[in-house]
Amino acid sequence: MRITNNAPDNKQSGGRLESLDVLRGFDMLFISGGATLIYLLKGKTNLPWVDVLADQFKHPEWHGFTFYDFIFPLFLFMAGVSMSYSLSSGVQKGIPKIELYKKLFKRMLVLIALGLVYKNNPLKIFEPETIRFGSVLGRIGFATFVSGILYVNFPKKQLYWISGIVLGYYAALFLIPAPGYLAGDLSFEGNLPGWIDRHIMPGRLLQKTYDELAFSTQLPSLCLTLFGTIAGDILRKNSSLWQEKLQRLIIFGVVSIGIGLIWSLHFPINKHLWSSSFVLLTAGMSFLFLALFYWVIDIKKYKRIGFFFKVIGMNSLLIYLANGLFNMKYTSTRLFKGIYQYAPEQWHDFYIALGALGVTWFILYFLYKNKVFLKI
Repeated sequence: MRITNNAPDNKQSGGRLESLDVLRGFDMLFISGGATLIYLLKGKTNLPWVDVLADQFKHPEWHGFTFYDFIFPLFLFMAGVSMSYSLSSGVQKGIPKIELYKKLFKRMLVLIALGLVYKNNPLKIFEPETIRFGSVLGRIGFATFVSGILYVNFPKKQLYWISGIVLGYYAALFLIPAPGYLAGDLSFEGNLPGWIDRHIMPGRLLQKTYDELAFSTQLPSLCLTLFGTIAGDILRKNSSLWQEKLQRLIIFGVVSIGIGLIWSLHFPINKHLWSSSFVLLTAGMSFLFLALFYWVIDIKKYKRIGFFFKVIGMNSLLIYLANGLFNMKYTSTRLFKGIYQYAPEQWHDFYIALGALGVTWFILYFLYKNKVFLKI
């Protein structure tokens, strides 16, 4: 992990793929407080559509889907897009595969370590049974490590790996019963991944008997990173017209969503399980979002629209860590309570969240202007 004055690598012919930075910032906005801000509007405006929107920023208890479920899968997808550029560049430069593997492995270890610090407050290293080992950063590290090895050794074969994983995961859940339960039991207590993790995962699980970031759901989730490498390959092709790139992204998106929705009739969409239908649905949505941002930012050149998000996207790791390690709500209260205290009390939590988001963005803007970026 290092601080650098250079932006992360994701370039296309003729310049940087700015749409990826903007999309990453759009995604990280919700992780860094945007989702909380919208959810806090619920019940305050007397506008039904606002309450409907707010409900999209809360995870379903088990089966089901909201927009908030899409945030993390989109980030895994974008990690794959970036990896397509960086690994392809490394191969073209003649960097030995073993060196690429080492870089991916070191990055995974750093992300796992940061994930442990982030998810455990405090991190009781002498009490391992209290540690939650599953983390968002750890999952990103594992997904990019495995996907990177597959991408370097089996270029153009991503769809075969994805198909094998999602079909194999589907077969395992419906054909292999968890001891004491029937095969195909997808309940919170009886699903196979949960039973496996309860018996092999060290430390503690988020819900005591289940953790969506534990070991068993790693494989289906990394398919999103593999999908991202496909999108990256589409955009990297200098010989293709932008219309063709856009068309391919849209086709992948629509087909993936269609398959995911049809599959969900038997294998429900479930973020906690990272069900195959959930993976395909969110992969399809990711393709469509990337297509939209690519058209708006890189083709139509409406870059002013995306600047707010770009500032966040260029320091995505920093913003994620900062929100876990620093109390931005406390800072917001100290700075702005003299203003929002005159508003109705039911709005105070909203204004605290708004102030925290504003402070965070201006810190990132300062770093952006000084070209300071946190990289791994």
